[in-house]
Amino acid sequence: MSRNLIIGGLLTALVVLAALLSFVWTPYAHTAMDIPNKLQPPNGTHWLGTDHFGRDILSLIMVGARTSIAVAFVAVGVGMLIGVPLGLWAAARNGGWIDELIMRGNDLVFAFPSLVIAILITAIFGAGAINAIIAIGIFNIPVFARVTRGGALPILAREFIMAARVSGKGDARIAFEHVLGNVANLLIVQATIQFSLGILAEAALSYVGLGAQPPTPSWGRMLADAQTLVSIAPHMALIPGCAIIITVLGLNLLGDGLRDRLDPKLRVSRV
Repeated sequence: MSRNLIIGGLLTALVVLAALLSFVWTPYAHTAMDIPNKLQPPNGTHWLGTDHFGRDILSLIMVGARTSIAVAFVAVGVGMLIGVPLGLWAAARNGGWIDELIMRGNDLVFAFPSLVIAILITAIFGAGAINAIIAIGIFNIPVFARVTRGGALPILAREFIMAARVSGKGDARIAFEHVLGNVANLLIVQATIQFSLGILAEAALSYVGLGAQPPTPSWGRMLADAQTLVSIAPHMALIPGCAIIITVLGLNLLGDGLRDRLDPKLRVSRV
């Protein structure tokens, strides 16, 4: 196992564990306000300090991890659920009008800055976690469609695909029985990358007030609340910022390690 895979797996597991633990335990209720003890730095009572309402920051970070992971996970799932079949369909009709229609549609989506369009979508349909999921998921669809198509095209030219056609299997059956398994490693690696980008997108939407709404904690919302208090309570900005950095770094290292682990060419070179 590569060093990137181990470090990335540990960092990702730490964040996921904090999110799961928040379902059953947090040091304090994340909605509990204690105004007399607001803006406290990290100490023995509040390990990561308190915010401007006196809420425990560690509790907010734990529940905020749950929010970020849920939004990014569902958004990536939406992208894979729609994008992978589209990519397989385009590859099976390579050079035809269906392939052109799907790929030009992808190009149209890629032509616009994803975060700007996500802000536009959530601004039109309203702020909230559900609309953030839809906005982020829409831009995951062309990513997975393009990765799937690119990985499927060389597979469809192989001899065992020709044998499957001769045996009477249709395009759909060939795609899901023979092609999908051979591009799964590409999809897994891309999913980890999109997961980290989804967490960044959710934090950005929450920062501008279009993501998860109060009282649901969000790392981006915590950064927005801290921006006017950096000079007197820097821990309010540093802690959620570090949480985002650790999560994104862990997922990217995990994706890089999985690529090294699952890529057949790299596996052969190691042997």
